[in-house]
Amino acid sequence: MSWYLVAPIAVPMTTAVLCILLATRRDLQRIVSAAGAGAHLVAALLLMAQVWQGGILAGQMGQWPAPFGITLVADHLSAVMVLITGIMGLGVGLYSLRDVDENRERSGFHPLYHVLLTGVTGSFITGDLFNLYVWFEVMLIASFALLALGSEKVQLDGAIKYAAINLVSTVMFLIAVAVLYGMTGTLNMADLAVRVPQVEQRGMMTTVAVMFMIAFGIKSAVFPLFFWLPASYHTPAVAVSAIFAGLLTKVGVYALVRTFTLIFTDDVGYTHDALLVVAGLTMLTGVLGAAAQNEIRRILSFHIISQIGYMIMGLALYTPLGLIGAVFYLVHHIIVKTNLFLVAGVAKRLTGSMDLKKIGGLYKSSPLLAVLFLIPALSLAGIPPLSGFWAKFVLIRASLEIESWVIAAVAILVGLLTMFSMTKIWVEAFWKPHPDGDDRSLSIGDLTVSERVLLIGPIVVFAALTVAIGLWTQPFLDLATRASAELLNPAGYIDAVLGARP
Repeated sequence: MSWYLVAPIAVPMTTAVLCILLATRRDLQRIVSAAGAGAHLVAALLLMAQVWQGGILAGQMGQWPAPFGITLVADHLSAVMVLITGIMGLGVGLYSLRDVDENRERSGFHPLYHVLLTGVTGSFITGDLFNLYVWFEVMLIASFALLALGSEKVQLDGAIKYAAINLVSTVMFLIAVAVLYGMTGTLNMADLAVRVPQVEQRGMMTTVAVMFMIAFGIKSAVFPLFFWLPASYHTPAVAVSAIFAGLLTKVGVYALVRTFTLIFTDDVGYTHDALLVVAGLTMLTGVLGAAAQNEIRRILSFHIISQIGYMIMGLALYTPLGLIGAVFYLVHHIIVKTNLFLVAGVAKRLTGSMDLKKIGGLYKSSPLLAVLFLIPALSLAGIPPLSGFWAKFVLIRASLEIESWVIAAVAILVGLLTMFSMTKIWVEAFWKPHPDGDDRSLSIGDLTVSERVLLIGPIVVFAALTVAIGLWTQPFLDLATRASAELLNPAGYIDAVLGARP
């Protein structure tokens, strides 16, 4: 077993344990939490470098040969998702040191945060479906507890809705896993890629595929299974909202991409056409919901739904360019969406609210924050030369190449409506005067030095990443191209996991 595979899981898990042991030493706990997030990023960078140089990396826990043991495997898609998790984990972790109050820290924020990173990372690296279910459960438990921290009425309401619908997803996932195991005798994903085409009951296999589609669709917040997300993501601390917005739904998208390129590929005319319809409806309903909101985090929550549609669109097109677009969009969106939630948190700190009718004047009082908002906002809308433009361009071009005119038109329309929502936030929060007078909006200069470093620092870094991806696109497209090639031709993944077989 390679330590490159184990370390990204072991580091946050160890950090969580240390934070529990240091529960009564708050200052030391915060230092360990930040250091652990940094170590997690280092482990992710090492894994990415190893996969980039040597190709797909696979290992068997306890030296049990696949498909009988627990398999960890990282291809380019897994590695880049672990890396982006490490980047977001460190940035939001530092932000949380000035965003999360002492009461939430004493209630277990730091260990729960690293348990969440453990579950997300494990989901990206696992090589079998049952352990994917286990990592989903780790992630669900931590996220539910993080949502409920603070015990405010609105938080508990959102947490109950979040947990209830995700438990439905989990039960359906587990049932689908059981049926699939009964039909194939294995849950190792590489082994399933070999055995599923040999199953004679094709209709039953398509039914199982749809069950997985629904289970992962709930976790991805696709149409019509998204209602839990805008009911819960605006309720916790901003740092919790930001890490949720960046990572949690993307684990569901990753699971859909993995299973519907590796395992369920025999009835593409049905499954992927269904995904294409779902993608279009997800984009439209999400952006229309955002247009109807007047609270910043609610607007951004609906936009998570809308942007998930673009990722599912790339999977549903099931072409090399479509999958390149899906992978590129995943990376772009995680950075941009996390950053927008962090900006919203600073805006609340300066104005006292996130309700657009109650705030204003930020452009005059904090021009730097206005610029830091515009970068991810314009990127989300697909304005060149930012990362969102290239992500949307690749997906729309992929749809036009196979003459999917309707989904291309929907993608363009949703981009325009996204611009409307971002303009709405800009006009209300930044451009118009504060309703109670211009002097009611504080400036970044009014923050303490530690607040400027820990709150504004991650926002600046994420904005710089967005600009860098837009201006120096080729290396990121090369990475997405490698990931797309491995998804469309899984022989390398299968060989890395199973080895030479008679």
